[in-house]
Amino acid sequence: MATKKSPAKKKVATKVVKKSPVKKAAIKKVAAKKVASKTPAKKVVTKPAPKKVAVKKPAAKKPAAKKPVAKKVAKKAVKKVAAKSPKVDQYGLEQDDEFYGLYFAKSTNKGLVEVKPCTFSLMYWWKGLLGYPDMIEISKGSNTAMLQFESTFGGGDSGETELTEQDVLDIDHIIEVDEDEMLISLYSYVPIPVPDKLIGALGLAILNINPETRYGSLELCSTENEEGETEHFLRYRAATYLRGIKSGKVEAIESMVTNGSEFFGLALDAMCVNKSIKKWLLS
Repeated sequence: MATKKSPAKKKVATKVVKKSPVKKAAIKKVAAKKVASKTPAKKVVTKPAPKKVAVKKPAAKKPAAKKPVAKKVAKKAVKKVAAKSPKVDQYGLEQDDEFYGLYFAKSTNKGLVEVKPCTFSLMYWWKGLLGYPDMIEISKGSNTAMLQFESTFGGGDSGETELTEQDVLDIDHIIEVDEDEMLISLYSYVPIPVPDKLIGALGLAILNINPETRYGSLELCSTENEEGETEHFLRYRAATYLRGIKSGKVEAIESMVTNGSEFFGLALDAMCVNKSIKKWLLS
């Protein structure tokens, strides 16, 4: 308001200058006094300004006070997620697994060899339950293992099967262990090569029987012998995963071998409807 009044009085001063020079001096003195009186007014106006800024500063600190609250919530959320994740051991087994935190090893000519969970399950079934000597071959690093054994297959006595009790044949078995996949695979072989003239008939029989086996499957496996000739063998294959089985790994292996032997026997009996195949099997 003081700034607006001063230009109005300047206009009055210019008019007085034209009429009388004497009045100019008097008016100048008055103008000087008024200007002097206005300057303190300006100082009073400028003083409250910094006070208002000072009042606003605490308001800016309010959002900063909310940050610690957000951090506390984040910490609680992390703790909840960590509590849900299960503990695992060196083999990836969870805390409620039957072999969690255990370490197995067996003595060999080369010293102690680590026995991982799937291999130990196979070893327990073979030695502990069946009472056979340890014949399991464990690879370097203990990631794979293999068990080879033989069995004798005999036909039924109901009179309705193609193979009778007198019809006996030998079967070779291989059980392979893959620790990375926790996979146990069973391969059962007829140990004599398939004659070339029977490959077509045997392949047709496999196509007809496999949909009925329900567990595992029949295959024709080709390999080269020591003389470099290709030979074909009839085999039955079944597999089971031990991953996710918290209790009962040994029982799972036993079930695989028991069921595999049963279904392979049924398949062999069904194949013997063809008399040429029966003659080959019993040769």
